[in-house]
Amino acid sequence: MNHSYDYVIVGAGSAGCVLANRLSADASVRVLVLEAGGWDRDPLIHIPLGWGKILQGRLHDWDYFCEPEDNVNGRKVECARGKIVGGSSSTNAMAYVRGNPADYDGWAQSGLDGWSYAHALPYFQKQETWEGGGDDYRGDSGPLGTQFCRYRDPLVEAFAAAGQAAGFGWTEDYNGAQQAGFGRLQMTIRNGRRCSGATAYLRPVLRRQNLTVEVEALTTRDHFEGAAATGVDYVKEGQSHTVRAEREVILAGGVINTPQLLMLSGIGDAAELKAHDIPVQTALPGVGKNLRDHVSVILMYQRREPGPFHRNMRADRIVRDLGRAYFFGTGFASDVPGGVVAFLKSNPDLALPDLQYLFTAAPLGAWPYFKPFKQPFTDGFATRLVMLQPESRGTVSLASADPAAHPRIWQNFLAHDTDWRTLRAGVRIARDIAAQSPLAPFIAKEILPGSDKVSDDAIDETIRNTAITVHHPLGTCRMGAEDDEMVVVDAELRVRGTERLRVVDASVMPTLVRGNINAAVVMIAEKAADIIAGHDVLAPCG
Repeated sequence: MNHSYDYVIVGAGSAGCVLANRLSADASVRVLVLEAGGWDRDPLIHIPLGWGKILQGRLHDWDYFCEPEDNVNGRKVECARGKIVGGSSSTNAMAYVRGNPADYDGWAQSGLDGWSYAHALPYFQKQETWEGGGDDYRGDSGPLGTQFCRYRDPLVEAFAAAGQAAGFGWTEDYNGAQQAGFGRLQMTIRNGRRCSGATAYLRPVLRRQNLTVEVEALTTRDHFEGAAATGVDYVKEGQSHTVRAEREVILAGGVINTPQLLMLSGIGDAAELKAHDIPVQTALPGVGKNLRDHVSVILMYQRREPGPFHRNMRADRIVRDLGRAYFFGTGFASDVPGGVVAFLKSNPDLALPDLQYLFTAAPLGAWPYFKPFKQPFTDGFATRLVMLQPESRGTVSLASADPAAHPRIWQNFLAHDTDWRTLRAGVRIARDIAAQSPLAPFIAKEILPGSDKVSDDAIDETIRNTAITVHHPLGTCRMGAEDDEMVVVDAELRVRGTERLRVVDASVMPTLVRGNINAAVVMIAEKAADIIAGHDVLAPCG
C-alpha cells in the first residue's frame, strides 16, 4: 500500500463509511480508511433477526465494560461498541430515530449556529431513502434505506392500542412533524437486510481506485509537525506502520476510541497524560469528559399463549427462515420482533418527551428448540423504558499508555436524584399502559420487576439491579463555543489547538438527542464531508 494519502480516516463505523464515500467521490484525492475490526461478512450481521445473537454474544464487539459503580450495585455494565466494518451500525438494533428538533436547536443556542434543526434537516434528508417517499422531512434518494418495522403479531397492535387507551397520542412519523406519542418503529432495513453504514455507503464505492480500506488495523498514535497532524501509526498483523496524511487526519473511532487515541497522542488533560508518561502535545481538559448515555430499565411479562416469535423459533423453522432472510430478504427473520415505539413525558408539565418506550414482542431469553431434544422457552414480551435526558455524566480515561489496553469507562450512572425520579415515573407509566384492556388477553403476569414491587424503594432496587445502557454513548470530544475550555472541537469539528485534525463521530455531540443516535451520527458525517471537501453546506430548511 501507499504510505501517503490526502485523507486518513481512523474508523470505519457509520461516520467513517460516510466520509469514505463522500471524500473519495473526488477522484483527485486519495483516501485511506483504517478499521480495527474485520469485514462485515458474518451472515448474522445482515439478517435483521440476527441482531439479538450479536448483542447477547458480544459478537464483533470491543468487549468494553464500564467500571463498577455503587448506583448499579457494583455491576460492571456492558458497553457494547461495534468492532467491525460499519461499526455499531453493523451490530445495533437498526432503529431509525433522529431525535427531537429541539435537541439540535439547543446545540445552536449554545453557540453552534450551523447545527440547528433547520441546518441538520437537509442532511437527514440527504442520508436516506424513505419507503414513503420524500417530503418536507424525509429523503427519497439517499444511501440509507429506511422503512417501517414490518413484524406482524397481534400483540404489537394491542400495545399501540393500550397506549391510546392510557391517554397518549399517536404520531404518524416521529421523524417528521411530531415526535411525541406512540408510533410505528422505523428501521434501517432495505430489501429485508440490515442497511448499515458499510452496506449503504462503503461497499458501493470499494472499487474506486483512490479509496483504500485496511481492516484489522489498530491505530495507535497521531503524528504531528508542530500543531499540524501529519499522519498516524497503526498495527496490523503484529507489524507497525506509519502513514502520512497530506491534507487531514480524521478521527471517526467513536465515543470510546477517539478520546483514547487523542490522549495516546498527547491531546487531553495534561495531568492525566503526565500520569501515563505521555508528552503533552495539546492540553485539552475536555477530552474524555462529558460522557452521556441513555439509561434503560426493562419490564417483562409472561405471555398467556405462545405467539408468532415462539412458533417461528422452532429449530426447523428458524433455520429455514434465516436462510430466506439472508438470500432473499424475506420471511420472519427479515425483521425484528417489535414495531411500536413511544416518546412520552414523565411529567405532564414538561415541554418535551423525556422517556422512550421500546416494545419487544419476544422474551429476553430465547433459543431454537425442537421437542424432545430441546425444550422450548417460556414466551413473553418486554417494554424497555429509556431515560432520554439524564443529568448524570461520566468519563473515558486511560488505563495505561498501551494502545491495546481498554480505556476506563465511568458512566456515573444515576448520580442525580432527578434521574431516579424519571425512571420511577417511567416504570409506573409502563405499568399503566400494561393495565389497559387491549393487553389483558396477552399478559399472564409481570415477571420483572414483579407485581409486588410497587413502592419507590422496591422500584429503586430493581433499577439498581437491572439498569443498563441502551448503547447511545456520546459527547467525549464535544463541540461547542470557543470560550468554553471543556470544548474539544469547534463547529467545523476541528480539534482545538491543532491543525489538519478533526473528529467526526458521536463523541462530538454536545448533548443527548431524544432517541437513538445513529441517524444523528450519519447526519454529522454528511455535513462534515461537505465542510472538509470545501463544498457549500446545504442551505437550512425553512
